[in-house]
Amino acid sequence: MIDNIISETHDLKKLLGARDSFKNHNFFRDLANQIASQKALIKEPVVQCFVEDALEFEHVGKLVRTKRHINEQRSHYVFSLFNASYFPSLSLDFLAYRALDVHNELSTRFPSNTCPVVLERSTEGFQARVVVALFPENHIDNLQEQDDRIFYFIDKFVERHQRITQKMIRHVVHENDFELLRNATAVDIERASSHWVWLHEFHHRTGHMPLPKFLPWKSLKPLAGLEELRVDLHALQICMSGDAMPSQLAEMTYQFILAERLLRYPVEGNIKPNYDAVASQLLFNYLLSHGGIRMDNDLICLTGLLNSVLREFLERINAIEATVITQDPISVQRMLIDFVHEYVDFDPTVGDYRHLDYFWQVKQKLSV
Repeated sequence: MIDNIISETHDLKKLLGARDSFKNHNFFRDLANQIASQKALIKEPVVQCFVEDALEFEHVGKLVRTKRHINEQRSHYVFSLFNASYFPSLSLDFLAYRALDVHNELSTRFPSNTCPVVLERSTEGFQARVVVALFPENHIDNLQEQDDRIFYFIDKFVERHQRITQKMIRHVVHENDFELLRNATAVDIERASSHWVWLHEFHHRTGHMPLPKFLPWKSLKPLAGLEELRVDLHALQICMSGDAMPSQLAEMTYQFILAERLLRYPVEGNIKPNYDAVASQLLFNYLLSHGGIRMDNDLICLTGLLNSVLREFLERINAIEATVITQDPISVQRMLIDFVHEYVDFDPTVGDYRHLDYFWQVKQKLSV
């Protein structure tokens, strides 16, 4: 059955025009009729929901039934029309997933609409390496409501970690550090990733400048990266506390988050670092400047001060954001940018950032 669903979706996707054609009069009605004529697709409830939404889309502008079906997890299928510039492979696509568990105490204390999953089957759009998550605003209505689920494709996190991060641990980190992570199995990484993304999304909606309310002031590259780093620093604090999940899982998740942020993200982006790489450049230089890490013959060494420096780092970010209580967001935005620029390589002549020489050389040497 799934083979037929995927085949029919691929055939329909080939008939779609350029994304601009999605705005054409009767586009959604025609698409709904084409989908309804498919033998396998139309039998699936999530597809039926999409067809009903598509018939009304020109007037309503929302995928109400489709997203309700997905949010309530009536099945483990997702089908929709997507339109996200950073996921160009997605348009009309389908996936079947297996949900992964999150520790009960942690999920209760830190409620989230995050859904860590493994992709079991999908159309080609979801198979692109860059598509590691699916956000509500990626659907054609570009909307995110309070109860909308956020999917993270954990199998891709595992593959990426094994392909890039583990290689960097072996080559650029002192042999005594990340001991637990060095010996992690794929299942260990899957569990750590699941708990990371859960805590990550929870903390986006906390603090003095939470998302999505303050997104307009956090959309610049340095602040988009800082926001990603801020929420992961909070996640590290929870792992350090050791009271929200079993100690072994907490330590594995801690090492996984730190390794991804400190090692893998700095080599992201080609000529210019992307926002995650800028944030990790900030993390690396801050930890180096304040004694959380040190360099020994080009190897990164974690120090006994690391946890206290991470706490102080988060406190500095939170203190700046707290000034939004008395100052306008534009002023706080400027202070946050100034803070980032204390620790990153910004080129004012082109108005963009440069890779750190150390990580650029690592990127070339290890081909990551």
